[in-house]
Amino acid sequence: MTPDPPSRTGTDQPTQDLARQALADLARNLAGQAPAPAGTGEQGDADACLARLRALAHLRAAVEHCAELEARAAALAGAGYPQLGDAWGITRQGARRRWPGLVFTAQPPTRPLPASSTRSPAMDLLDSHRTYSVLLVEDDPGDALLIQDALSEHGMARGITQVHDGLAALEHLRSAGNERPDLIVLDLNIPRMNGRELLAVLKDDPALSSIPVVVLTTSAAPDDIEDAYRQHANAYVTKPVNLDEFIDSVQSIDTFFLDTAILPPRHP
Repeated sequence: MTPDPPSRTGTDQPTQDLARQALADLARNLAGQAPAPAGTGEQGDADACLARLRALAHLRAAVEHCAELEARAAALAGAGYPQLGDAWGITRQGARRRWPGLVFTAQPPTRPLPASSTRSPAMDLLDSHRTYSVLLVEDDPGDALLIQDALSEHGMARGITQVHDGLAALEHLRSAGNERPDLIVLDLNIPRMNGRELLAVLKDDPALSSIPVVVLTTSAAPDDIEDAYRQHANAYVTKPVNLDEFIDSVQSIDTFFLDTAILPPRHP
């Protein structure tokens, strides 16, 4: 696989030189070879070169494993894809491709909701097998793909419809020919009508106000969190988010909201 191009060069050159030398020394050590004499290049027969190459292959796998662990730890601590990419010397999108499972960590945590211990075993069993019709309002292709994959892989999505802006979401919700979603996953930073404006419209529309909403946003500001809950949100998740915590936030939404999200039969 062709490595991602580095995002910076000159300022890191001394560190890169030291890293290359340390890696070469480690490869020789793993291959059971004596250190190369000072001032000489790599020498030896084919078997010696192949032994070092084999050692480098193991080192590359170890580096990838350790990098994934560190990237996951950084994401859980609040780092985003721009920071992960910068640390690894690649672009933001390059970091998304390399570590796609780190898209979401629920920081701050979602709104406290009733714990499973307060509900009946029958209701918990129902929740564990619940599937949702989801309206995903997200204009970032990478985030949208990962959210869809997370819902599908956990068997939670009966169907997922994606729109890219607030006006398109409102048009979809108000179209008589479209299925009413059980759940809305909403990015606040979307074009045309932004997520905050859409939340305000949903809150004031009796036909739509009962649909639960999971808000996705880059902001962890207390005022933004309070405003989102005041406007209609049932869970608030900041990017980047751990996919498991995103799924937990969906599953923990009070059953009342998910039940009332389903329209009663229409009467002529």
